[in-house]
Amino acid sequence: MSDSSDNLWHGLRPETAAILETRDYSVSDLAGRLATTGIPAGNLINQEEKLSDVWIPGVKFLSRQVYQQPHRGFFGEFSREGEGVLGEMGMWPKQWASATMTGGSAKGFHIHPPFIPDGEEPAAWLRRLFLEEPTNFSLRQYDKEQWDAMFFVQGRLEMLLVDERAGMERRTMRFLIDGDNIPGPNNVGIVIPAGVAHALRSADSSDLIMVYGTSTRFNPDFEGRIESRVEAAPLPSDWQGYFGSE
Repeated sequence: MSDSSDNLWHGLRPETAAILETRDYSVSDLAGRLATTGIPAGNLINQEEKLSDVWIPGVKFLSRQVYQQPHRGFFGEFSREGEGVLGEMGMWPKQWASATMTGGSAKGFHIHPPFIPDGEEPAAWLRRLFLEEPTNFSLRQYDKEQWDAMFFVQGRLEMLLVDERAGMERRTMRFLIDGDNIPGPNNVGIVIPAGVAHALRSADSSDLIMVYGTSTRFNPDFEGRIESRVEAAPLPSDWQGYFGSE
């Protein structure tokens, strides 16, 4: 075996060596991985203050207990009105829905417009809400903007968040959540503020079942999309050419 450290790959054809890449196996700290490669969602419970330099303001995680019932299935709670994280925030969904994603599929990025009161400058208003007075929940007008509160009954997924609100630092969060059929610390719920783009994709071969509540009733005007072509399932180019122009 050659000991040449100057050119480890000199045994390959030059054109192949020129395009060769190797994987970086170094591990960054928790904050670095949250903003880049991602971490298990269970690691984020009660970590908002510790990870404040990378945390997207307004995002909340809810720890959930899932009870396995041998030979029958499982039971898990999400939240009780007026209690826990949602109770503290003063938000309770006006509409509940479910969605199923087949294994290997993806959804998003979705984004909902933040409400800005008349006479308020957007950046200043949002900084006041989330940076200057983050616990003054009475300022928030949940009934005029869509917040999402969600959990997952089945499957394993990767979720990505991007803060796109005016006046806020553009931060990213990336994490893995397990459905109730995979019991463990990653059975979490998440609350996503208006103005934070969110996408998710299945992380294994099983179908993904999501349950989510929204602070407003469904309003198609609130449903923005960013780079969501992954949802379109486009035909192969030769099929599209035969079938007809797009």
